[in-house]
Amino acid sequence: MKQFGLIGLPLTHSFSKKFFTEKFSNENIDAQYDLYEIPCIDTFPKILKNASLCGINVTIPYKEQVIKYMNELDETAAQIGAVNVIKFIRSMDKLILKGYNSDAIGFENSIKPFLQPFHQKALILGTGGASKAIQYTLNKLGISTTFVTRSSKPGMLTYKQLNEEVLSDNLLIVNASPVGTFPHAEECPDIPYQFLTNRHFLYDLVYNPAETLFMKKGKEYGAQILNGESMLIGQAEAAWKIWNE
Repeated sequence: MKQFGLIGLPLTHSFSKKFFTEKFSNENIDAQYDLYEIPCIDTFPKILKNASLCGINVTIPYKEQVIKYMNELDETAAQIGAVNVIKFIRSMDKLILKGYNSDAIGFENSIKPFLQPFHQKALILGTGGASKAIQYTLNKLGISTTFVTRSSKPGMLTYKQLNEEVLSDNLLIVNASPVGTFPHAEECPDIPYQFLTNRHFLYDLVYNPAETLFMKKGKEYGAQILNGESMLIGQAEAAWKIWNE
């Protein structure tokens, strides 16, 4: 039996395990998907001792930290600087780990049908591994991006700097942070929602709950909203394709 899995912290409400377990069952695939909740990336090598492992997904907070363990990087993953899919290549007694980024594929396919010509500039809330894939994809689609962080960093905005002028200039806002994820559904990114309009598009990578407070507040002001479920499905299907190439 082939084995696959997910590393991250925490993994209490994992989308991947449910998705792949159902996929294996529905398609009669002899495989198993497990969760590897590791306290720090230094414990990752222990997982590699499982000789049945064929592939691993990577989630918060290890998408950037795991790169140091890769023998090879796919061109997209190298450009993004984050890995969320690892393919195990076994040759003789040697194990080669190749890192990929399917977040970019999932995000691009999910957002393209909703983009309008006036979505020329975007704010990306958060600066973790997922946000890098968002920036890469939006830039590829010709949309300029600005990161928004809690603390001041060169070339980025802080939440306190967001005002009516900034929001009127950035009609696409992507929450690439975990803020608002269950069980903290009462939280949302600290942006001035009162300046949103019906030309704004709010995309939340969070998928649980299905409609986050970030999305609800956007909807109140007429903004178009979308959660991260379609992106997750897309990146998972892309991961499965990578593992089986």
